[in-house]
Amino acid sequence: MQEITKLDAIDRRIVRALREDGRISLLDLATAVGLSPTPIARRVRKLEESGVITGYAALIDEAALGFGVSVFVSIKLDRQVDDALVAFEKAVAEFPEVVDCWLMTGNRDYLLRVATEGLAQFEQFLVGRMSKVPGIASMESSIPLRRVKGGIARTE
Repeated sequence: MQEITKLDAIDRRIVRALREDGRISLLDLATAVGLSPTPIARRVRKLEESGVITGYAALIDEAALGFGVSVFVSIKLDRQVDDALVAFEKAVAEFPEVVDCWLMTGNRDYLLRVATEGLAQFEQFLVGRMSKVPGIASMESSIPLRRVKGGIARTE
């Protein structure tokens, strides 16, 4: 299990501010938090080194890039042994259509989010590529109608 990092109120304000704007300058972050830039820089570096901040990224509108359809795909493997899990995960890592992949508890082994241009492309991916991955016993697809709530990370 990952070690829990103890954050004080200032660290939490820093994390919340960076969640809202990962491109904020240290000067603006210092102003927002109420400290000078030097201690802010030290704290940000400490949060990065401890693994609280794992990186910085731009949030992309997939639909604006032509990937307007997201489908959740539940996968059940024919066996749950280490080599089968590793082989499946290696295969999935090669598919750009698979945006997220989670190892799950319950009656399915993996939950994937697949992004494609449309349903025809999803069908081509599912039938032409995904179904050919060795070790898959069954797949079940669900199409989301709309996102009700979305977030980057929980900070409080």
